[in-house]
Amino acid sequence: MDIFQNAQAVRLRSHHEKYLTAEDDEESVSQDRDGSSKAAKWTVEFVPDSSHFIIRLKSCYNKYLTASNQPFLLGMTGRKVLQTLPRRLDSSVEWEPVRDGNNQVKLRTRYGQFLRANGGLPPWRNSVTHDVPHRSATQDWIYWQVDVVEIVVRSPTVQAAPERLIGRGDSSASAESSSHSGDRYDFSRQEVLLLCGFLIYNIVVWWILTSGLMNLILLNFSDFFLDLIYYSRLIWLWMWR
Repeated sequence: MDIFQNAQAVRLRSHHEKYLTAEDDEESVSQDRDGSSKAAKWTVEFVPDSSHFIIRLKSCYNKYLTASNQPFLLGMTGRKVLQTLPRRLDSSVEWEPVRDGNNQVKLRTRYGQFLRANGGLPPWRNSVTHDVPHRSATQDWIYWQVDVVEIVVRSPTVQAAPERLIGRGDSSASAESSSHSGDRYDFSRQEVLLLCGFLIYNIVVWWILTSGLMNLILLNFSDFFLDLIYYSRLIWLWMWR
């Protein structure tokens, strides 16, 4: 049903030019000429995995438009339409829109009855029931004009795919950049360590060769400094591998 396809919230206007309204007792449903009130706005929910296009309508009190089994008047065929919040969402809160004319629909229950806006004298006036009209005078009472007041904005599939591709590209580029950044950091640290090792090695060699105490060093600390030179050179060569 294309009328409800992108609808998030709707107002339903009856044949009597009155709006389907959730009463503030959070149970009753009626008709009212004030379509601007929040009580005249119904949130649309779609029933998944259904063979037909089925919807639920939720009032501003977070209760569902419900086709109850309670008779509206004893001896009459019409049954009450209420706001309820059942523990388990069953067929009593499900409505099948049947298109008939420009933005006009009939809302049918799973048992073939229709949401009906009653007219006439009290207690029928402004009441809402579900029934199958048998008289020609009440045939139009099951028609509702749909005014969409909020829509669901969906991104086109064609545009969504490039966005995801761009996201993956950005993340790959970011990962690659991070990887290169890490490589540059490691390489710079290696250069610093090699330079330090090389400088230490050359300073020790230069100091030994130019010191006036070379003979004393060779006699007393020769083993220590030879080991120091040897290990310094090993470290320097290992760093350059």
